[in-house]
Amino acid sequence: MNASRAFRTALLALAAAAALPFVSCGGGGGGGGVTNPPPPSSGGGGGGGSADVTITIIAENGNMSFSPNPATLNAGQRVAWRNSAAAIHTATQNGGSFDTGSIDSGATSTPITMTTAGSFSYHCSLHPAMVGTLTVR
Repeated sequence: MNASRAFRTALLALAAAAALPFVSCGGGGGGGGVTNPPPPSSGGGGGGGSADVTITIIAENGNMSFSPNPATLNAGQRVAWRNSAAAIHTATQNGGSFDTGSIDSGATSTPITMTTAGSFSYHCSLHPAMVGTLTVR
């Protein structure tokens, strides 16, 4: 019986250690020159200050889902996504460096500060055919 308890304890410790790389301390969202705040609540009211660039989510129309697309901003500027579609959507960078979380219909995401120049392809994680590009100068 003690061996069984020791085995379970060791197994739980191993599972906890294996989960550590997936625990986030918040913030960066995986690098890529992005300051990624926590996503908005499912209520999706937005907040967290104003954005320099706002991209409108139009609908599930492939590369015509986000407007403007591509969107362009300067390094250090803030970008947010406004959902004008009926369904919940996200804006999730393909490499994982930013993710708005769920944005309800009529809501705006929390602005994300883009700190590094480059081209960032993104999609809606709920509707992967919805794609966009963010160009940071």
